[in-house]
Amino acid sequence: MAEQLVQIMGRHRRDPLPERKPQWLKVKAPGGENYIRLKHMMKELKLHSVCEEAHCPNIGECWQHGTATFMILGSVCTRNCAYCAVAHGKPPEYDIEEPHRVGEAIARLGLRHAVITSVDRDDLPDFGAYIFAETIRQIHQRLPDCSVEVLVPDFQGNVDSIRTVLEARPEIYNHNTETVPRLFKKARPGGRYERVLEIFRTAKRLAPDIPTKTGIILGLGETNEEVVEVMKDLRAVDVDILTLGQYLRPSDGHIELDRYVTPQEFRDLYEVGMRLGFKHVESGPLVRSSYHAWEQVQAASLA
Repeated sequence: MAEQLVQIMGRHRRDPLPERKPQWLKVKAPGGENYIRLKHMMKELKLHSVCEEAHCPNIGECWQHGTATFMILGSVCTRNCAYCAVAHGKPPEYDIEEPHRVGEAIARLGLRHAVITSVDRDDLPDFGAYIFAETIRQIHQRLPDCSVEVLVPDFQGNVDSIRTVLEARPEIYNHNTETVPRLFKKARPGGRYERVLEIFRTAKRLAPDIPTKTGIILGLGETNEEVVEVMKDLRAVDVDILTLGQYLRPSDGHIELDRYVTPQEFRDLYEVGMRLGFKHVESGPLVRSSYHAWEQVQAASLA
């Protein structure tokens, strides 16, 4: 592994960005019967998906296959991460019936694996943990064979909130690291790198049998060496699954894109991750945290 690390370390100097996105980032426009059906269902049940809110490039592929990541607790975030397309500001009152509607939607879709995420809700006493837990329970009750992955905010590191979600027994507990320590203040001003690591320590202490997962965005100005160091830190707190994907700037108002990471670099980082001991690594330009989530579970032998 030492030779492999040396090979990828130098590939972080920024070259001038091409005028157009590289060919490997081009995707087919969304459409198809299942895509339209899911879009109508979201509107009918007054639900949000991170696929739409975060302008995910994989929305066409995922929705056409009848899968989606549901975003609970509204569509307005209390934080303002520099890379994120989700709206920020003062959120409206949350909907206590939302977990029931999410459960209904997932049951109607007949999903094998559901991903539930949310905006940050620093305005709530429990940061939204109860709504997460109730959503998990509703899905398990309505569709017992459907596994549930939660992609949670940091809950400001609150142990009671983490416990509330874990006691509802999700099949995967996911919290995204997003970037390297040096860039946290610039890219994720409301977060703390050490808090991320402590969240995973807490999750493994409270529920050691529940797999943990995290994701890192590449192209914000990090070096490959820094990414590998973060990967080592994550393995040190026993994170099971890792996703690595390319940052795509949502607008001119967001943090500047530093560079396009090549497919070969993603392959190299995949190899490093597997050698470090992750049960599964999903690494590629179009990878997002919930991309191929069911396949990730299967590949990691966790389902």
